[in-house]
Amino acid sequence: MTLAGHVTAVSNLIARYAELVDTGDFAAVGGLFRYGAFVGRGEPARGAEAVERMLRDTVVVYEDGTPRTHHVTSNLAVEVDEQEGTATARSYVTVFQALPGLALQPVAAGRYQDRFQLRDGSWWFGERRVTVHLVGDVSGHLMS
Repeated sequence: MTLAGHVTAVSNLIARYAELVDTGDFAAVGGLFRYGAFVGRGEPARGAEAVERMLRDTVVVYEDGTPRTHHVTSNLAVEVDEQEGTATARSYVTVFQALPGLALQPVAAGRYQDRFQLRDGSWWFGERRVTVHLVGDVSGHLMS
């Protein structure tokens, strides 16, 4: 795989995370962290089962099986070390949500600091560190 191919694969993994969270497929999100950890506001969640459990315990899911969110990842910068089989990425995230009685609005904005590892030809999250800088009305998104 070329350097550009590695950058594309890592970028696609970042996009896949957002798609899976927004469709409420928390088991598949956990699977992205088979060899990694999610570091957010609480204790780090390490491994697939822990990440899935963390999402199920913190994110509100509606009748349609989704959190009714739209995660937008922007300002993405990916750096790959082909020799080591590792990569890092930094990006911004803005989470939008719309609910009955709640107009579409941004509910959170922050940054992702990611580390990745190449295993058997596939990229995996090594660590996702989330820092939220701006918080709106998350009452319909996160459990208290």
